[in-house]
Amino acid sequence: MRFFRLSHFLIAALLLVIVSLPLQAGDSADPLPELEISVLQFGTAHWELEHIQRHGLDADAGFHLKIRPVANLSASRLAVSAGDVEGAVADLLWTQARYHDGNPYRYVPFSSQIGDIVSADPGIETLQDLKGKRLGIAGGPDSKGWILLNEVATRQGIDLSEEVEAVYAAPPLLSASLERDQIDVLLTYWHFAARLKGTGEAQTVIAMADLLDALSLSRDLPVLGYVFQDDWAAQNPDLLERFSHALGKAKVQLKQSPQHWDALRPLMRVESDTTFNNLRDGFVAGMPAPLDDQRIADLQQLLIMTGTNPDQVMPDRLFYRSSMEQSL
Repeated sequence: MRFFRLSHFLIAALLLVIVSLPLQAGDSADPLPELEISVLQFGTAHWELEHIQRHGLDADAGFHLKIRPVANLSASRLAVSAGDVEGAVADLLWTQARYHDGNPYRYVPFSSQIGDIVSADPGIETLQDLKGKRLGIAGGPDSKGWILLNEVATRQGIDLSEEVEAVYAAPPLLSASLERDQIDVLLTYWHFAARLKGTGEAQTVIAMADLLDALSLSRDLPVLGYVFQDDWAAQNPDLLERFSHALGKAKVQLKQSPQHWDALRPLMRVESDTTFNNLRDGFVAGMPAPLDDQRIADLQQLLIMTGTNPDQVMPDRLFYRSSMEQSL
């Protein structure tokens, strides 16, 4: 009888110890909420999202990040529009167009890289030097870079529609055309320009930031962002803020510690150290500071310059401001 009472006591004590032990990460009754982002498989946003996963910045912020790589922008935008994923990367004009159509998206800043204007001709330094040149334009006639270039040229009394031979095509085709001397100047996405400069095929001849200066706009406008359907964002404000926190930490680490980029090199598909450095430095240069009233107003002004009716521009509330005001 004494043995039975002793055994009963030991079992009860053991159960008490087990119950009092802290739960391990995998034993929590409340699993971390998931957030899935659709991105181009070899797109620049994939780099910082991969860094978030690799270093557990998502778990530190209290959520689980899932990345859905896709082959093209259309597939990525379709995924977020259909609700198959929570977020995707899109530019400011696409987000504005969705708002105009009655489908608002919350816009979380990603990059301020508008593009680059490059050439192998060192004699091209100003807009006047573009006269008579064959100008390749990535993104078509509605691209932000081309619209800004036209706006500045018009203010200088230059009609680029009459002064240049415009060639519209996909960025890879235009890069090849510049290498083959089939065009003289190329206005393209920054990472395509970085690769051309990495191989010595071109150099920046007109800085896009200088065009923004000429238009009295901030040089640091996030023209690319992570977009989330507004209804979803309204229902999940805490999860969106956690993502924003992880994103901010990733940007800080990638800016302050270049060694982090070595792990991302396979995603960057580079053949030389020069190109690798150009892409890394270009990405860091495009990290936008947190939004404030003035920079939101500049983004709205940019939309108006690109053809948006001032009465139909995206309202302030759709431009996401994180509570983590970190200077990048």
